[in-house]
Amino acid sequence: MPELVLQLTRGGFLALLWLFVLLALQVVRSDLYAASGLRAVLPGRSRTKAKAGGRSRAPRQLLVTQGPLAGSRITLDSRPILIGRADDSTLKLDDDYASTRHARISQQGEEWYVEDLGSTNGTYLERAKVTGPTRVPLGVPVRIGKTVIELRS
Repeated sequence: MPELVLQLTRGGFLALLWLFVLLALQVVRSDLYAASGLRAVLPGRSRTKAKAGGRSRAPRQLLVTQGPLAGSRITLDSRPILIGRADDSTLKLDDDYASTRHARISQQGEEWYVEDLGSTNGTYLERAKVTGPTRVPLGVPVRIGKTVIELRS
């Protein structure tokens, strides 16, 4: 076998090996971000768009974006939404990191607020721990255990 063919084969194999390593690292990195509930925001892009056509948009639904119930939607009305492992919860979570009565999302005037109900592991709005009733803007993630929810219009 000519020496040139052997060197090209070795170089191609080495390039494929490095490509595999880089792809594996990318998968591990994305899994770590998903597990922590963090999301990268691209420069120049906003998470929320508060105004559309000069008028503010009101939330109409609660969307589960991450976790076992990803894709689930709850239509918002004036009733509070109880979140937890209890059977009578509006959003019933099957999550070891969620308490029986973990959090409540309720409307006060035009705004929606999240409140932790004394859970063991806490409720987080983006990366901040919720310690009292906290306003939830459109599109901002609320993390409860492995579940991430957002208000959507």
